[in-house]
Amino acid sequence: MHAMQTLGPLHDLSDGVARFQREVFPAKAELFARLAAAHRPTALFIGCSDARVVPELITQSEPGDLFVVRTAGNLVPAHTPDPDGVTASIEYAVSVLGVTAVVVCGHSGCGAMTALAEGADLSAAGSVARWLRHADASVARTAQTGPGRLPALIRENVRAQLANLATHPAVARARAAGTLTLHGWVYDIPSGGVSDVGPAAAP
Repeated sequence: MHAMQTLGPLHDLSDGVARFQREVFPAKAELFARLAAAHRPTALFIGCSDARVVPELITQSEPGDLFVVRTAGNLVPAHTPDPDGVTASIEYAVSVLGVTAVVVCGHSGCGAMTALAEGADLSAAGSVARWLRHADASVARTAQTGPGRLPALIRENVRAQLANLATHPAVARARAAGTLTLHGWVYDIPSGGVSDVGPAAAP
């Protein structure tokens, strides 16, 4: 009985793959045939790793439309000379794939932002604590207290990550050439609403 419970999630995923191969793939076989030979997404979507935030579902995009980067707290480290996966993905999307838009999308009830808003003790999760340092400016710029602090921090964090994104050379070059636009969104899980939070706050 215990073994069956352990295998439950994997069984669900395997069932999903079988359903995809049986029902979904045949209906989109022509699309997948085209995608096998070409990879030309039009936008880079940087969102939270939260399982409730599904970029393709929210935007009703087809396979091949979005190049997606997901990180805890939808955080984008400012550019440094040291390579990392987020930087490499941004550079590839902008310089190689030629996306024309980048969206940084936060969301309601974000666990990372909740931890910061509430000053959670992350001493047992050192890597998480270090990663969340990329939101230090967001916390510093959020003056609200009480129940309004979390929503304000979520919005301010999207603006701060847009500012970090703008420090990446590939992004700066494309913006200077007029071929790339940056957008900040917040997705509200219970209502399905998506709001534009505007540009990064001034330093």
